[in-house]
Amino acid sequence: MELHELVIEMKVLERRLTLYEEKYGVLSEDFYAALMAGKLARYDDYDETRTDFSRWKGLYETWQRRKAAYTAQITERDVAEAFRFQPVY
Repeated sequence: MELHELVIEMKVLERRLTLYEEKYGVLSEDFYAALMAGKLARYDDYDETRTDFSRWKGLYETWQRRKAAYTAQITERDVAEAFRFQPVY
């Protein structure tokens, strides 16, 4: 995936993550850490949270993979060369 495509996809994912962060009042990073530590098991009994948590986890893991790919690509390149510059005539 090209660098600019990664940026676009990460921003789309961030917008979707924000909906869960606002709904549940915690940042995705903190939600994910608590989920992986097994601290959210008491919410498994509720269909809505179980569905939300599954989707939220998937979105966050996808964002993490895109971020890792972006970081790997940007460290290999000169940032000035990575710009998608399209002059206006």
